[in-house]
Amino acid sequence: MKQSFLKIAFLLGSPDINGGTYVIFEHGSRLQKLGHRVTLITEGVIDPLRHAWHPGASELEWLTLEEASHEQFDIVLATWWQSPFLLQQLNASHFVYFVQSIESRFFEEEDPTDHELRILDIWKDYCESTYSLNLPVITEAEWIKTYLYDNYNRDAFLVRNGVRKDIYQKNGPTVSTRIEGKLRVLVEGPVDVFYKNVPKSIDICCQAGVDEIWLLTSSDVESFPGVDRVFSRVPIHETPEIYRSCDVLVKLSYIEGMFGPPLEMFHCGGTAIIYNVTGHDEYIVHEKNSYVVERDNDQQIVDYLKQLQRDPQKLERLKAGACNTADSWPGWDKASLLFEETLKQIHQQAPVGSNYLTKHIEELVVRKNNSLKVREIERFQLREGIEQTEEVGDDNFIQLYYWAEKDGLDAEQFCWAHYKSGELVERSLDVEVTGFPFWLRVDPSVRFGIVIIDSIVVTNQRTGAVVMAFESPEQFDLLYVAGTMRRLAIRDRAVYMSYGDDPLLHLPSMKEGSVGDKLRITVKLQECGVRQFINSYLSVSRSGDGLGIMSKSKKVVGKLLSKINL
Repeated sequence: MKQSFLKIAFLLGSPDINGGTYVIFEHGSRLQKLGHRVTLITEGVIDPLRHAWHPGASELEWLTLEEASHEQFDIVLATWWQSPFLLQQLNASHFVYFVQSIESRFFEEEDPTDHELRILDIWKDYCESTYSLNLPVITEAEWIKTYLYDNYNRDAFLVRNGVRKDIYQKNGPTVSTRIEGKLRVLVEGPVDVFYKNVPKSIDICCQAGVDEIWLLTSSDVESFPGVDRVFSRVPIHETPEIYRSCDVLVKLSYIEGMFGPPLEMFHCGGTAIIYNVTGHDEYIVHEKNSYVVERDNDQQIVDYLKQLQRDPQKLERLKAGACNTADSWPGWDKASLLFEETLKQIHQQAPVGSNYLTKHIEELVVRKNNSLKVREIERFQLREGIEQTEEVGDDNFIQLYYWAEKDGLDAEQFCWAHYKSGELVERSLDVEVTGFPFWLRVDPSVRFGIVIIDSIVVTNQRTGAVVMAFESPEQFDLLYVAGTMRRLAIRDRAVYMSYGDDPLLHLPSMKEGSVGDKLRITVKLQECGVRQFINSYLSVSRSGDGLGIMSKSKKVVGKLLSKINL
């Protein structure tokens, strides 16, 4: 029977060092060696240096999303929660969702004073909604398969990850020979990802008084408090030397799919201490090859580390159990053969209807957008329903977008500052000039309400010169108002009605200065409720002229409120 080869593409979120990308590179490079054509699709152009840590990555075809949209694939795999929303832009006979964890668990707790964390519950739900898509699913851990079946009736294919047995071996070079009678502990993971819990892991090791603490991290750091040696952004073929140099891996993640570092440590002759995180039961057995501790029972971890430090025989017993586990675990070649067989099986099935996929994805986007809108309307209604002038949920944000005309506006490139609604505040934001003409856009609020702007001043930090200043109502006439904001007919002040989450004020372009100049944009403003503003303004505007202007403004406010169905 003639071998049939597939044109396979993986949507890739990041080429940088992380466990999920490592798994994609392993499967992709092996599928390529089996004769399939494998493409990695990214949203933008990728510098090859970013994936140089994995030798197999350079062997694959790399295309941007725009380039790939002109290709026809047999199978395209979405590989992180945002990628299913990109599938409509690609042409394929079959679409697959490769789920390496339940990513809705990755979201931090909401923080109303942090722009990036203020509405995370809505984005968390948006992420979770992707598992409702009727796509074939491949996953790597039994707990994920169970979760998807229990919650979405999705019968996922299970393909467990393999191990690079050609490099992860007990015998081989080390960075530093293990010292008899001394306990050397390795902590692994990025230092700034909350659910990887690296800083706390290091602190626990310090509390236990272990002899040496090493850190293997994908973060770009040269040192870290409490750590004796740091190994940053190490290519995979060099990591076994680090594992072989240490006795115990302390891996206290809060969330994992089927995490690989303990298994790699087992292959290199060490053992591990972990929380009872999801996926650990794929291969870790308490007191047989590792210690498994209830989440946040940190004193127990301290006690175990002290035990291993004073009882070398117990340490060797766990290491022996870890080696037995390693010997029985399959390598990547076997795992990728199963992955290939799974893809072929999916390719023989009826494909997902393109109209269904487009419609369902659009419905998810609409639901998310409606949730965002409803959230702000509820806040508005709660504030407007109070007789007094105190604020309800008074956290607000000013945002500053900036771009050189040659580059165009990048919606992801902005800075922000928090402020309290109801108060007259002054906030400053700093940016660097990247070319001319240079544009600035101020979004003064993320709430429905009234925004009174006293002044906007742009200062060149290098020269000290004021580049632009808007401090009177006439000067504000020069600003272009757009988005969900309108200026009210009030002569003595610059007053705007924000009736959505995207109010925009464009400043005139800058044409003079030097690339690299630092600009400080200082905004003095007050945001408040409509009721609060009307009551306050009427109390000081009892003249016939003031009341006339106010009457016109109330009509404008009424029209704008109708846009949000209030």
